[in-house]
Amino acid sequence: LMAHIGSFVPAKDAQIPLTDRIFTRVGASDNLIFDQSTFMVEMTEVASILLRATKDSLLVLDEVGRGTSTYDGLSIAWSVIEFLAKNIRAKTLFSTHYHELTELEENLEGVKNYKVTVRELNGAIVFLRKIARGGANRSFGIEVASLAGVPKEVTDRAKKILKALEKNDLVVGKKKLTEFEEEETPKRPLCEVEEILLDTDINTLSPYEAMSFLFNLQKRLK
Repeated sequence: LMAHIGSFVPAKDAQIPLTDRIFTRVGASDNLIFDQSTFMVEMTEVASILLRATKDSLLVLDEVGRGTSTYDGLSIAWSVIEFLAKNIRAKTLFSTHYHELTELEENLEGVKNYKVTVRELNGAIVFLRKIARGGANRSFGIEVASLAGVPKEVTDRAKKILKALEKNDLVVGKKKLTEFEEEETPKRPLCEVEEILLDTDINTLSPYEAMSFLFNLQKRLK
């Protein structure tokens, strides 16, 4: 867009093709005056894009299908990607938390997976603000909720429920969540080195102190 309107483009170099239109589906709110739910607004926007975009368009689609049930949303997002890749073939950025969609790279020409790099430290996550090739194998929704200030009691409970759901134990006719929790093995006590690590503020250490700290930990382990 900046190149097309004659603005400065903050890049060392760039290949910028002619683009007839830019379509976005980013964020949505309901439109109750016209009897439209959030999901209806989202689907109306998606429909408009699929009907009007050409191979020379640029599409930015964020979290298509999030406003309905998991399987409905995943199915819609999957089908939309297939339609874009096979019929429209426009340049498209399609962000999603449905990591199942990363499989499409193997089956659809032109589909490439990229992920936001994340590092896990002591059970917390740090966003490295880099884009790397490949797909993510999980989402970090609970960790983001924790960063946003959701009470720890809620996020800890969410982690337990997530474990049960991932084991498919909460299906009708199978175990209830309470039964799953009873079977959970108790957490092992932390060893001395783990306790020291948890009690130390790494950010306050100088490079020399950090090296000495690691050396002492290694001695304790040995």
